[in-house]
Amino acid sequence: MSLKTTTIGDSLVHEVEVSRSTERLSGEPDETQVAFWLEFVLDQLDRQSSEVSVRIVGEEEIASLNAQYRGLENATNVLSFPADISVEEVEILGDIVICSQVVKLESDLYGRVFADRYAHMLIHGLLHLLGYDHLEEGARTRMEQLETDLLSRLDMGNPYE
Repeated sequence: MSLKTTTIGDSLVHEVEVSRSTERLSGEPDETQVAFWLEFVLDQLDRQSSEVSVRIVGEEEIASLNAQYRGLENATNVLSFPADISVEEVEILGDIVICSQVVKLESDLYGRVFADRYAHMLIHGLLHLLGYDHLEEGARTRMEQLETDLLSRLDMGNPYE
């Protein structure tokens, strides 16, 4: 299934395209929820006319991408591929690839609600597309604080507690 949404409000236009190559897990947020969370974050960060795509994949596909682009031979929760281009006044942010199986395993491991962990990983991926990183202590602290703040606005708890 593929879903493309466009949000227009207060001159903000966000396009979020969500596709999947794996079966939806029990309790996994659907494509509409995924698009809502990303559009909400873009609005909260006052981003103008943005486009992002999300691909929901299985462990094999994300492990292959992780090996190809990061040189790591394992499945991971989320990968971000920035585009950094603009077309007709729309900033194309890039692609987020999320592995629902890994996110589910992590939610169980950390004692988190699956949907909350999923939203956290989507926000984490989106922040990478917006230029945030966690390579240095100060940058990591800023990114984690912003993630926590955005999740709080969605009535979700602090993922780092």
